Amino acid sequence: MVEISSKRLVSLDVFRGITIAAMILVNNPGDWRTVYSPLLHAKWHGWTPTDLIFPFFLFIVGVAIVFAFSKRLAHSVDKRSLYPKVIRRTLILFALGLAMALIPRFDFAHLRIPGVLQRIALVYFICSVLVLHTSWRWQIGITVGILLLYWGLMAWVPVPGYGAGKWDEPISALSSYIDRLFLTGRMWKEHWDPEGLLSTLPAIATGLTGVLTGHWLRSPRSEQNKAIGLLIGGAVLFALGYLVNLDFPINKGLWSSSYVLVTSGLAAAFLGICYWIIDIRGWRKWSWPFRVYGTNAITVFVLSGMLAKLMVVSFKVTQADGSTIAFKTWLYQTLFASWASPMNASFFYALSYVLFWLAILAIFYHKRIFIKI
Repeated sequence: MVEISSKRLVSLDVFRGITIAAMILVNNPGDWRTVYSPLLHAKWHGWTPTDLIFPFFLFIVGVAIVFAFSKRLAHSVDKRSLYPKVIRRTLILFALGLAMALIPRFDFAHLRIPGVLQRIALVYFICSVLVLHTSWRWQIGITVGILLLYWGLMAWVPVPGYGAGKWDEPISALSSYIDRLFLTGRMWKEHWDPEGLLSTLPAIATGLTGVLTGHWLRSPRSEQNKAIGLLIGGAVLFALGYLVNLDFPINKGLWSSSYVLVTSGLAAAFLGICYWIIDIRGWRKWSWPFRVYGTNAITVFVLSGMLAKLMVVSFKVTQADGSTIAFKTWLYQTLFASWASPMNASFFYALSYVLFWLAILAIFYHKRIFIKI
């Protein structure tokens, strides 16, 4: 596959912006007890729109790696010279993830090691190495191999006390057992972690589907054929995911092979639609808020997450009776719960939080401040 296109994909920035804005929306309801079901993760097997957000972001990371590296390698840059940047970015992402887990209590004794940014860091590093040293054909083989290997491990390797292929609850799955062996006391839950060790393996496959999409978009094919290819390829992956689902259920917590296929298929199709609307047809005005979000995605994810925690744990409001409540609780009750139904109040709070950060990012965007990690 000859690669010739180096044109910046505005649609990728928009896709990234939509994804990160959605992530902030679902992470910040006014009240976790009253949330519309599409804004919650599936309880275990299956998926909701919320379960698409994280894999979409890893898919975008893969696409972006191809475009970033291809531009540099086109100028005869030594591949070895890219490693300091790759390693630096990996370490910064991982460190930011740990910092978000620490703030504001700084409880090092129970610091959660896995996390969203930590997984992004690992996927970014492995995919970067593979892009630098393997062809797209090898990357297809590695992606398929990872999905089959993970499926086989989860299905055939027995877990003490439960046996093999038991994944109807977190504690019985092999991925959770491995997390308990190495991460006890440092996980999201007592018995498992959705961003744990073994389940990072198929997450790498998610990143690689983005890498392969990046190669497709940089090929010499016409723009129309690229968009059609993304839609067809996405549909094929989606169908394959539901075929695998018959044996290995779609499950975000396990990051199952079927989950990789379904979410990557939807990501490819959604990017294809954005590509046709934005980069081919040139209809861009509507996308401005998402371009603003997409150009400082990691920055807003970190800052919004830290502020949300501080408003619950550190910032307090003293009430008339002398008692104190979290600033978030006071804000929610005063501005939203006082007039809207519980479900709507919770949603409007989350939406307002997204709009608040849009206003901040708009200032960055206007001043051309793009924080690169």
